[in-house]
Formats: sequence, structure tokens, C-alpha cells
Amino acid sequence: MPSFSPELLLPHLAAFRGAEIGWIAYSGGMDSAVLLCALASVRDRLAFEIRALHVDHGLHPDSGVWVEHCARTCRRLGVALETRSVVVAPARGESLEAVARQARYATMAELLGTGDLVLTAHHRDDQAETLLLALMRGSGPAGLAAMPPVASLGSGRLVRPLLGYGRAMLLDYANSLNLDWLDDPGNLDPGFDRNFLRHQVLPLLAERWPACAASIARSAAHCAEAQELIDRFAEDELFKLAGRRPGTLSISRLHELPLPLRKTVLRRWVRERGFATPDSRHLGRIISEVMAARVDANPLVTWPGCEVRRYRDDLYAIEPLPAFPATGPIPWREDVLLLPNALGRLKLLASDGRGVDPAAVLVGGLDVLFGATGLSCRTTSDGHRKSLKKLFQEAGVPPWVRPFVPLIFLRGDLVAVGDLWVCHNKRRSGETVSRIRWESDLRRWLPLDSLST
Repeated sequence: MPSFSPELLLPHLAAFRGAEIGWIAYSGGMDSAVLLCALASVRDRLAFEIRALHVDHGLHPDSGVWVEHCARTCRRLGVALETRSVVVAPARGESLEAVARQARYATMAELLGTGDLVLTAHHRDDQAETLLLALMRGSGPAGLAAMPPVASLGSGRLVRPLLGYGRAMLLDYANSLNLDWLDDPGNLDPGFDRNFLRHQVLPLLAERWPACAASIARSAAHCAEAQELIDRFAEDELFKLAGRRPGTLSISRLHELPLPLRKTVLRRWVRERGFATPDSRHLGRIISEVMAARVDANPLVTWPGCEVRRYRDDLYAIEPLPAFPATGPIPWREDVLLLPNALGRLKLLASDGRGVDPAAVLVGGLDVLFGATGLSCRTTSDGHRKSLKKLFQEAGVPPWVRPFVPLIFLRGDLVAVGDLWVCHNKRRSGETVSRIRWESDLRRWLPLDSLST
């Protein structure tokens, strides 16, 4: 069996000359201890400064002792250590492993400056476990590609320099240096899927096929190459399928694609929008329920962190909409009103002749409502009144955004619809008015070029 040495890592890390800091994800276990000691021994030949990061999940009563162990090791090696604590509280049906991993990577991402690195100690056996887990989930090529050697993370990159080396090689190196490491008893619990594979399945496979971990990892590399070609092809198609709103897809043009390509493009589109890729069931529902719905329907497919909706011919992938505000008027008594449920804020700007009387705020005449129906608005002083439904339709405002647009009332009269329209009611000639601005993430779905403010 070939041996591991720190010098073997240098060619892999030479490509990251733009990085200032390489954060070593240091749990205190054997794998990360090897990575930390190996990189510390060749730090003078690296283009970046190395630092260690220990994330305390608080899941074990000895986690404080583990923090102290990591601190002692880093002091001995002369490597600066950053320790972060995270709260891991999986919801019903969520995997503890997955939630802990998400919290860990979120913490890593927060530390990264532009171009900086997080270096993890994932190795070839980990890669084999990851591919087998993906097989059990019925994953396609993207899932079977398992862990890439380099991936984007926050403002920097996640790098796995040990993927080409097996656990046995790293253990031999650790023993040769008499390294001291922690053994997390949780890693022996067969109730966790990865532990079950590691301690029961892969040893059995290795009895029959001694090189099975290397072979499985090689298959993951083949899937990664295939997925790269698929992604390039899907990327080319995405340029042709852009909808009318930024970030959307044209449903009519999507229907022109063969079904396998349609699915591939949808997966790629969702990932590019920054969301978790839908599984086969949700992907099928997007095609059969959202894309196939009537033009005037309001279909929805959702999974954690993402909602897919349609409006007219455009397909949207968005963050879940906020909870709807409680019914009842919200008093607006100052220049700025913070809206509930993360719906942004309303501001009165300088007078420009299009808005409401700023004195109304001071005398307590303004109130804000959400979701009121049956209202109408005359958007020009000499125009006809139109229902809000008609105005929203003419402006192309998606129906799932409309209930969240703040409706502003002056002594019971509708005077403004967010900052989209001013309603001309009984305003006196020459009355001083102020313009309204609605600052909200939902604003991105409003087609400003067609609105009269």
C-alpha cells in the first residue's frame, strides 16, 4: 500500500495562489488531525496562511473537552484556532447528520473572505460512503458524483485535498507521528446511515473486493465527469429558455424540450437559483402540476427552502413566501414604518407631487392593511377607477405577491398601493404631498417598467 506524505498535497494546493487564508476544518478526529499536521509541516511552501476552525455542535457532553484538546494541539503546532458553536435542532423528519452538516458549512462560509479556502479531511473511504448513500436515495449522476474535490462555498471555496487517499493510509501516517486524536463515540452508532455503511457494509464488501473503496470512488469521479458535460449542455439551454422576468424560465419553450432534457434543465436552473435540487417526486410535480396548469392558475410545488410557482408563461423558483400578516390595520405614525413578517418597510420621501400628505402621518391618519379585497383606485386625477385586481393584472404582478403589497389608507380611504400607485381621491389642489417607497425583497417580482408611480 502506498504511503501518505504531506508533500503529496502541494501540487493539488498550488492552484490556489489567490487565497489569503486556508481554514482547516479541525474536529479533533484522526482524519482532520492528519490534515492539520500535514499542512502545518509544509506551511512555508503554501501560498496561503493556514488557520484551524473547530465547530462545536454541542451534541456530546464532552464537547467542551474536545474544544480544549483542539486548542492544545493548535498551540503546539503554532496554528491559530477559531472556535464556533452552533445550535443543532432538527425539525421533525429531518436528519440530525444533515442539519449538523448544514450548520457546520454555514459557519465555514461566514468566515471566508473572497477567494479564501476551507480545507476538509474527507478521504477516499468517505467518498465511497457518500456514493453508496446516494445510491440508496436513488440519486442521478449529480448525486452519484458524491463530493467534488473543489466546490464554491460562500465567498470562497471548499477544498478536499485528501480525496485520493484511503483511511488506512492516513491512519498509518497518524501512527507514525504518534498523533493524538479524539474518537467521537457517535461515530460508532449504527443508527446513523453513514456509520452503518462504514462499520458493517464496506468491511463486508472489502472482504470480497479489497479495493472496493477505491473502485467506488473512481465511479464517483466518472459520474462527476458525466455530470460536468450534462451541466454544460443544460447551461447552454438555459440561455435560450429565459422568461420575461429575470431568473424565470419560459414554460412554453420548456415544453418544446424532450422530457429528459427538460428535467435536466430544471435541476440546473434550481441549483443556479441557489436552492436544493428537487428530488424526482418534486421534479415530476413541477412538470405535471405547475407547468401543465392553466395560465390563470396559481400552482405551487415546495420543498425545504424553495417554492416553484408560475405566472402566465414564466416559471419562478423563489424563497418561501413569508407568513401572512395578521388581519387588522397597522398604524403608520412616523416617517418610516417597519412592516411585520419581514415584509420590509415603508418610507415617506421628499415631496414630488405624487403621494400622500406627510402631515397625515403626524396626525395619525395613515393605516396599512394587507390582503383587503374589493378595492379600486384611480391612478390619475382625470382617469377612471379600476379594481386592484385589474391593475395588478395589467401590470403583470403575480397573484402570489399581491396579498403582500401594503395598502395605505388615509382616514378610511385607499390612497396608495405600496409604492406602485397613488389613488387620487379627494386631494385638495396645491396640497403638499410626499412620495412613498416600499423596500422589500418581494419588490423584485414587481415589473417596475410597466407601473405608474
